[in-house]
Amino acid sequence: MRKKIYIAYTGGTIGMQKSERGYVPAPGFITEQMALIPELKNESMPVYTIHEYATPIDSSNMTPQDWHIIATDIADHYNDYDGFIILHGTDTMAYTASALSFMLENLSKPVILTGSQLPLSEIRNDARSALITTLLLADQLNIPEVCLYFNQKLLRGNRARKLSTENFDTFDSLNFPALATAELNITTRPELWLKPNQQLLQLQTIKENNVACLRLFPGMSMEILKQVLQMPLQGLVLETFGSGNAPDSNPVFIQLLKEAVSQGVIIINCTQCPHGRVDMTQYATGRMLLDIGVISAYDMTPEATLTKLLYLFSKELPSNIIKQQMQQDLRGELSL
Repeated sequence: MRKKIYIAYTGGTIGMQKSERGYVPAPGFITEQMALIPELKNESMPVYTIHEYATPIDSSNMTPQDWHIIATDIADHYNDYDGFIILHGTDTMAYTASALSFMLENLSKPVILTGSQLPLSEIRNDARSALITTLLLADQLNIPEVCLYFNQKLLRGNRARKLSTENFDTFDSLNFPALATAELNITTRPELWLKPNQQLLQLQTIKENNVACLRLFPGMSMEILKQVLQMPLQGLVLETFGSGNAPDSNPVFIQLLKEAVSQGVIIINCTQCPHGRVDMTQYATGRMLLDIGVISAYDMTPEATLTKLLYLFSKELPSNIIKQQMQQDLRGELSL
């Protein structure tokens, strides 16, 4: 019996059409284009239903409200389908994949985000193979987590980052191996997959909380930090140097962070490096942050760190529990 896959087209390059103003979304266009792909009609492929959102979203315009719409769409159709594909623009795909991984609690079916660098309307494109392979992966792999597929690699959604604006090899997961690769053969790594959850799917809304990200740079004005730390800030993802280091020779910097932590602001130390992890015990410049009360993101991506923090604030948990869970592995997003 052929599986049933639900496809949500939220927007993005994959379904755009060329116009005098460049690539633009066109209602019904991606559905028409997919109907012309003979491989999708093959008996070895799953049956799919595509739902085009009434107003396609350029992923640069994504908000937590849009994450809620996508997550609710999956939850509403969860019992009727065996897997889900989210067609999405590449610019913020890693944020959406991370957010959905936390929002969809007790997930037991595959949810795969994909897109393309060139639209399906172009003669030479990466969209066609993305659609075919993602449908096959959603059909064949009983992987109970949110994933991101791009250029032959199936990545854990909350481990993926966009690393290129020009190459087909757009995304990678530098701190965690691919869950599967689709080259001549589909090679899977089931030992890396999250374990299936037997409980009912629960949807946790992510609300727009007072959370910010700040990337340190040499010589940054302390007025910038002071303004960012103004209340009612609840949490800050602080992107630091190397293994989690920051300037310990600047007393104003140290005092501002101390005051923020004492006022209840949760500050998470996230490295600017694409590969590696935060270790605040390695250098004095990191130990200073640890002594202040800044907590570690370990090897989480900035996207996962931010969306996880938003998710935990949205659950209205006590501050000490949020700090504790930020440093725990909830959905495979970090390695302790």
